[in-house]
Amino acid sequence: MPDTFLIVPETAHNALVGAAYRHRGYLADEAADAARLCTDAARHGIRTHNAIKALHLDHLFGSGSQGCVPGARIEEVPTRFPAAKVWNANRKLGQPTAYRAVEEAIRLADQYGVGTVSVDNAFHYLWGGGYVLEAARRGYIAYTNCTAALAEVVPFGGRFPTLGTNPHSWAFPTTAAVGYPVLIDWATSVVAMGRVQQLAREGKALPPDAAVDGNGVPTTNPAKARFLLPFGAHKGYGLSLVNELMAAFIGGSAPTIRNRWDQARGDKATCCFFFQVIHPEATSGRAFARGRNQAENVAAVVADILGHGNEGTLLPGQVEAAWAKRSAAAGGLLFTEAEVAAFNEIAAEAGETQWNPASLGTVAF
Repeated sequence: MPDTFLIVPETAHNALVGAAYRHRGYLADEAADAARLCTDAARHGIRTHNAIKALHLDHLFGSGSQGCVPGARIEEVPTRFPAAKVWNANRKLGQPTAYRAVEEAIRLADQYGVGTVSVDNAFHYLWGGGYVLEAARRGYIAYTNCTAALAEVVPFGGRFPTLGTNPHSWAFPTTAAVGYPVLIDWATSVVAMGRVQQLAREGKALPPDAAVDGNGVPTTNPAKARFLLPFGAHKGYGLSLVNELMAAFIGGSAPTIRNRWDQARGDKATCCFFFQVIHPEATSGRAFARGRNQAENVAAVVADILGHGNEGTLLPGQVEAAWAKRSAAAGGLLFTEAEVAAFNEIAAEAGETQWNPASLGTVAF
């Protein structure tokens, strides 16, 4: 049976999300960047990290707590490495911090072939895929990881959550080869907590072996899910550990106190980001087979992977690209009735006009 979505114009979405952030004390440019990332997530069907999740996190750990300071200024930390920048975000909102970081990494890649930006004292940036897609659309290879807002994932073989969902996001400039950037973007848990919240909102079950209740018993009921499990057992655990170790090198502290300010007691409880952007020319060995150039070689490699009877295989990023096409064809962003109801709660909080579901168009697929 097809799912039905309500069509919300981007202008209406951005106006509401921006107003909600300004209502909480954020500057106009911060609110605009927050809305920009939330729009990009919704456009690509990333329903776990749209504005509902963003504002919920801000309420719990951002402007509603000690984790984020509206109007904070980023401080550049001196380093002797010209292609590597280090920033103290001073608890600035994650989305404008991340957009600025990827722009700086692109600038460095143009000059040095590669650029990295490490960010300490940050607030969660939501959908990492949105930032690397921005770079890939402009012709760069990009990667980011971050530490999640909370430690809510039990390590492989363990009993207590000491890891975040800790996403990794890669994007490649493959539009010429396949029609869209290849996007490899995942949490290192079986599902993200945003997915748990989404399924609870819509009355749907979790996949098996994705979460446990407060007693450590596996559950598929999102209302009972307390902690998450890593995907791929030891493999997901190892990838999650990468984020925590990167953060430790940058300046992050114990994951079990992250955003738990009542437990921090003078320790650091903020997130860390890492960005890397690579200019494709900086990777080229210039010895491609059959006289191909770099772009032709990428296309040939992808064609071989998807050949040999694998023509039905999806590439990472293909689902997101298809959602973006659906959004464009519908003329707006696609949300369920439950999501529109959640947006109307946000509107009530910010003193904005609520959306009338009856006035919105619908699409089913």
